[in-house]
Amino acid sequence: MRRQLNTLYITTEGAWLHKDGGNIVMDVDGQTRGRVPAHKLESVVCIGRVLVSPALLGFCAEQGICVCFLNRHGRFLARVEGPVSGNVLLRRRQYACTDDPVACRNIVVHMLQGKIHNQRTVLSRALRDHGATLPENAKQALSDAANRLLRVSDRLWHATSVDELRGLEGDAARLYFNVFDKLIRVECPDLRFQGRSRRPPKDPVNALLSFLYTLVTHDCRGALETVGLDPAVGFLHRDRPGRPSLALDLLEGFRPMLADRLAVSLINRRQLTTKDFRSLENGGVVLEDDARKTVLAAYQERKQDEILHPFLGEKVQLGLLPYVQALLLARHLRGDIDGYPPFLWK
Repeated sequence: MRRQLNTLYITTEGAWLHKDGGNIVMDVDGQTRGRVPAHKLESVVCIGRVLVSPALLGFCAEQGICVCFLNRHGRFLARVEGPVSGNVLLRRRQYACTDDPVACRNIVVHMLQGKIHNQRTVLSRALRDHGATLPENAKQALSDAANRLLRVSDRLWHATSVDELRGLEGDAARLYFNVFDKLIRVECPDLRFQGRSRRPPKDPVNALLSFLYTLVTHDCRGALETVGLDPAVGFLHRDRPGRPSLALDLLEGFRPMLADRLAVSLINRRQLTTKDFRSLENGGVVLEDDARKTVLAAYQERKQDEILHPFLGEKVQLGLLPYVQALLLARHLRGDIDGYPPFLWK
């Protein structure tokens, strides 16, 4: 099993990153504020106005450390990495499967099975952990949504095309997000969830979800590159220039457990409040700088938790799940296993 390395997040505006021996050093206003050994890192994520020296970029490329740039609102800008390690035969098989309607449909069915199952788990855990304190109408709504999601999941097997599967995925998303507000137990009206919105997110909950989805997508993309797959060519998401479609495919199964559940916990534990968000002139809402650090710390801590992988039968860290699922997808494409086994959260 691959050892989980760390992601270094740089959130300080105006930071200057450079190389010193085998270390990555961060200077701010001419003063050294941090020093991290590069051999412990898998990637560096720069958020906002962060400068990186050419020597450090070259060093990271040689060491297999990808450097990702996000704007201050968490939107992806660019990614710098060294030579792709994937083998050409695996990628040719990937491309052939995306052009094969039957093979593509079979992979998408399993991906969506995992996503919908994990959405149901989020709702079921809320009922199990907090059912005694939830109002009756909230408990009923969560229970009904979980049952209807199960019916949508059963319908996936009867879908004959990827387009039909996309429609069912949309139905599941509407059922899930229609009751998502029931998971939020704080009484603050400004932290209610009225429905999914993005580009820009219109409320604090959507701003938090979008930021977390960006972080998980970054991890999924890195995992796919590591096992040799092309993150730009997906099965569920259509190809589009500049979009990591396969990374977004892989993300779908992890949204509920790595992002949605964490977002709800941060709000319910009052680790984030209304003062941690800021409204923009265009009607969008973004996280404040200190709040981003809170989210990043919680996300990194969450990735250290261990969970039993139902297919492998062994415990793995949550942070390794994107790599494990990317590896299983690669094995399926090579023909080593009959189907792609999604991760099913218990």
